[in-house]
Amino acid sequence: MFKSFFSKSIQIPTLRLSGIISSQSGLTGSGLSISSLEKLIEKLFADKKAPAIALVINSPGGSPTQSSLIAKKIITLAKEKNKKVIAFVEDVAASGGYWLACAADEIYIDQNSVIGSIGVISPGFGFVELIKKIGIERRVYTSGKSKSFLDPFKKEKKEDINRLKDIQQQIHDNFINYVKERRGSKLNQGKIDDIFSGLFWVGKKAIDLGLADNLGSINEVLQKKYGKKVKIKMINQKKSFLQRRLSSSLLNSDEIFHKIEEKLMMSRFGL
Repeated sequence: MFKSFFSKSIQIPTLRLSGIISSQSGLTGSGLSISSLEKLIEKLFADKKAPAIALVINSPGGSPTQSSLIAKKIITLAKEKNKKVIAFVEDVAASGGYWLACAADEIYIDQNSVIGSIGVISPGFGFVELIKKIGIERRVYTSGKSKSFLDPFKKEKKEDINRLKDIQQQIHDNFINYVKERRGSKLNQGKIDDIFSGLFWVGKKAIDLGLADNLGSINEVLQKKYGKKVKIKMINQKKSFLQRRLSSSLLNSDEIFHKIEEKLMMSRFGL
């Protein structure tokens, strides 16, 4: 009788982390950043009675710094409040999205979820031949020999490329160390090189590699852990009048660019 009564009161505060991870979250609140999520994360951990909190993740990644700051906030509060954190991946948790997933103690995925991509990428374009063809002369004046580092309107320099690769390697090493710290012995030690190669996997293969713990949706897993009457309490951000107006009308140019960028990043994973 006591157990039945207690189970009725169990609520699991849940936060959805969906979209590109970027310091620029846009006027309508799209995108994930520490500035847009900090108060929501604090609210997520505010319920003293909740035995755990849940994260619903659907992100192809983005800024490594923002990923780190968001995850660090979650991990810090989980330790302070003595809360278990459970992550549920929908379509994708890749690159920075996987960084966020590793803030959890347990990671559950769908059989079709895309997981991994533990690496660093710096895409760009070169316009050297284009400006020559259309007759444009570019003039740049700098103080500091590397101030025009990787200028897309100039020919690439070997030393610039080497410098970029060095920066990428530092970030990649940070990512690797973080995943090792968070996943520990769960990682398939015989596949470490593959795990940290930048590749990504689907469903059970990701579980075999130790990137996720098991298959399961948020409802079935929480019911199994806390009883069938457990309730999911979504923590949502209250939108201002301007944000509500913008989200229900035509998107501004910044939001259009953000949506295009998100679609391009998702397309890398067949989504």
